[in-house]
Amino acid sequence: MKKKRTLVVLGILIGAIAVAILAVVLLTPWMDRWGATKAEIQATYPGDALLKAPASLVNRAITIHASAGQVYPWIIQLGAGRGGFYSHSWLETYLLNCKLVNADRIHPEWQDLKVGGQVKMCPGSFGPAPYLVAQLTPNRSVVLGHQDKGQWVDIWEFNLIPQPDGTTRLILRTRTMMTGGFWDIIHPGVFIMETGMLQGIRDRAEALQDKQYPTGIDVLHRSDIPSTNQRHGANHAIREKISYPFRRCR
Repeated sequence: MKKKRTLVVLGILIGAIAVAILAVVLLTPWMDRWGATKAEIQATYPGDALLKAPASLVNRAITIHASAGQVYPWIIQLGAGRGGFYSHSWLETYLLNCKLVNADRIHPEWQDLKVGGQVKMCPGSFGPAPYLVAQLTPNRSVVLGHQDKGQWVDIWEFNLIPQPDGTTRLILRTRTMMTGGFWDIIHPGVFIMETGMLQGIRDRAEALQDKQYPTGIDVLHRSDIPSTNQRHGANHAIREKISYPFRRCR
């Protein structure tokens, strides 16, 4: 009886793993083009030339109701020990053991990013190798990446495309030589973090553009920042600073 029960539990576990793998396989094409249009996926961006024939290509995009010039400073200050990555603090802290502080204001002292500089993923010596700054085009693109023996093997592009209606499309493109194995395992987690970051950048840029956050205020968690729909119903209360739960972090 005990052996039979063990086999049943093992069978359920194997089945659950098989379903999870199948789900990831089926969802990967959607995850790899989340929010991006066909034209955006087919477009050429400044960082593409650094890695012309990647083994894997991912495009994710979001519309931001702010100008490119109002979005760019948030991207420039990305990184551990700087503005963080504006994503899911609970995932960064408790699952990845990467205790980032996600800022909610533009810091002048973090606007000095230069080509050849580094953008760290986690504080201290923990975590993956820092990104190298490959290209900077003010108010248009930030290109980060990793090199191996002097050759780019991983490119992370933030491209800002102004729209006729005054909004901005933020296209996040990853070009990498990583495929299979470990890449397949972390792929869903990367999707969660990157979409959270895109939404975090959007919420911060739109909040500042709407002048709903006073300069100099930081909020620790992205959940404290009202979404686009929530803000339209709460403008007066925020402007008057009535009972809004700011949690100061810097």
